[in-house]
Amino acid sequence: MTKKVKNPSSKLVIGLAFSCISVIFNTGIFHQIGLTKSTNSQKCNIFAYVTDTDQQGLNVRSGASTNNTILGQIPINETVQVIGAVGNWVQITNASDGFQGTGWVFVPKLGLTTRGYGTNGVNFYVTTSQQSQKLGRIPANTGVKLLSCQGDWAQVEYQGVKGWLTKEDQCGAALTSCS
Repeated sequence: MTKKVKNPSSKLVIGLAFSCISVIFNTGIFHQIGLTKSTNSQKCNIFAYVTDTDQQGLNVRSGASTNNTILGQIPINETVQVIGAVGNWVQITNASDGFQGTGWVFVPKLGLTTRGYGTNGVNFYVTTSQQSQKLGRIPANTGVKLLSCQGDWAQVEYQGVKGWLTKEDQCGAALTSCS
């Protein structure tokens, strides 16, 4: 006959382990760890403007998730410098008004406009190379949806087509022509 000996310290260790796991899942830390490991962060150097129509402004967060703390807001049409991208989030700095500092915003709340004034528009490409296939032309001074960025290239969507714009063809100011 075998008798099981109950070890109180083993129960304590198991209980603490489950508590830690619960905290990690419930606070969003797990999502941040998974996001960091599962996606590649891209360095960027582009300008965009806020398209979020919320009267409070676009929320700037401490990390790339809605689980992160709101650091401040940026009003509609204000210009920001985008310095990084992870998934559907971009890291911004140098807002023209509102939040001052560096933080993360949800990229569908940003846009940019094409340049190409006095021309028949600008090319957009399959990849971040002017030697890649051209997807077509976007008319000058046309607002496009910002999707992501890589270096000084902006990934945009125009009429349902996703492609890349060179820095020379981007205007990150909402209320000026960038000419």
